[in-house]
Amino acid sequence: MFIVFSILAILSLLLAIWQWGVTWRFPLHQRIVNPRFSPAVSLLKPLKGFDEHTGACLRSWFNQTYSGQVQILFGVASETDPVCELVRQLIREHPKADAELVICRETLGVNAKVSSLIQIARCARHEHIVVSDADVLVSSDFLANAIAPLSDKEVGLVNCFYRLANPENVAMRWEAIAINADFWSQVLQGKSLAPLDFALGAVMLSRREQLKAIGGFEALADYLADDFQLGNRVSRIACKRIALSPVVVDCFSGSMDWSEVWTHQLRWARTIRVCKPLPYAFSILNNQTLWPLLWFSLFPGITTGTFLAVCLLFRMFTAQRLQSRIGSVRGQNYYLWLAPVKDLTHFCIWAMALFGNHIVWRGQRYRLQRDGKLTPDC
Repeated sequence: MFIVFSILAILSLLLAIWQWGVTWRFPLHQRIVNPRFSPAVSLLKPLKGFDEHTGACLRSWFNQTYSGQVQILFGVASETDPVCELVRQLIREHPKADAELVICRETLGVNAKVSSLIQIARCARHEHIVVSDADVLVSSDFLANAIAPLSDKEVGLVNCFYRLANPENVAMRWEAIAINADFWSQVLQGKSLAPLDFALGAVMLSRREQLKAIGGFEALADYLADDFQLGNRVSRIACKRIALSPVVVDCFSGSMDWSEVWTHQLRWARTIRVCKPLPYAFSILNNQTLWPLLWFSLFPGITTGTFLAVCLLFRMFTAQRLQSRIGSVRGQNYYLWLAPVKDLTHFCIWAMALFGNHIVWRGQRYRLQRDGKLTPDC
């Protein structure tokens, strides 16, 4: 048993060093503009409700320094949604913008966001399509940089990393470590082994040609992880590469307590398990606190204690550096102690995700099928 736990502990540290290394080779935040490539784009923006950050997030899309035409289409399921007035106000503030509010009255699948996308896409006039979540704030040069990889015809989809920009309490600070330190570095770790075959959903850019080849947004209407499905189908069916733009966007979340953060992370974990079952199962080996702590707990001594201390210090150091690199969040350095706590609690989430198929999404309970489809759990 000593040998087994020593191997697991050392392996977790080696995986952490590998994860740290691949992040520093990626040109995060680097600007790559192709001035000869600025095609007209249609931005599809499904919305539901709003909070204190929504106005700034939506306004950032009106303020793009992009030389091509930009059509902005906001989709809302009901004209009584309070976000409608915010959108109309923004359109009035930008009379020269090609912007429109689309009421998406039809229910075309279990995934309400994709249902809206299907209906918004009918109004899109341009070949290049941008899909963005409601809570995303982008820099003014985002489009000019993110569109550049699509000048290569072998690239079928561009996506980018994102950071949680507004952790307001300890629970959200915990989730900020999961997103701003661990998630993007784990994506790059996986990418160092094989090309991306999925997409990150904050912002995705593609062409109408690729969407048509995979069956359009209609093919995603009953899936929870529509971003994963979109990227996977572009890679697998359309046979195009998935590109990662080095530009990072900000995502703003409504205030969440521990229960809501836990539910969110569990939903995310079960989604990843369904989409990538084998990598998900082995991901527990990458837990940088669990295995050294178990090794020390079962075999206390100077060697195991020293190793545990080194691992904990390295974990907090890398969490701090990775969060700073993707974009510092005020006060986050005071919560570095949450990195080991996140590792230990995440083991519980990992285990629960293995043995359950129910998720709670937008206040409703669903059953997650083996293929990633959702069915309402009545």
